[in-house]
Amino acid sequence: MLISTPDELGGLERRSTSAQATTAWGDPAVTVRCGVEPPGPTTDRCLSVDTGDGSSVDWIALEGDDSALPEHARQSRGSWAFVTYGREPAIEVVVPAEQGASGQPTAYLVDLAGAVDASPADRFCVGATDVR
Repeated sequence: MLISTPDELGGLERRSTSAQATTAWGDPAVTVRCGVEPPGPTTDRCLSVDTGDGSSVDWIALEGDDSALPEHARQSRGSWAFVTYGREPAIEVVVPAEQGASGQPTAYLVDLAGAVDASPADRFCVGATDVR
């Protein structure tokens, strides 16, 4: 499944890519990759991003230098990486250090929330204060 992504993301223009199921904006590029392995239950930080229409998209903020991440997405490079939680296929967003310099790398997730929400969620993040 390919999501319908915006032509502009956080003021960055879409650029061409040579990899399947990817979209990129800016230089260095903020990238979206569809079809990544969905994460299982985790204690990594989860962010719920409002889509603007009453629903939300859960994202796992990937920590450390996970070997499953592409080299450009590793924290040692100063990048941030996020993967949707509870959706199949999962979607990965990588924000390079140069594009997250404003201190708001999650702002790109807000801009992508509506497009990502087209893929239905079957699981949601649960916090320590959530009641079952």
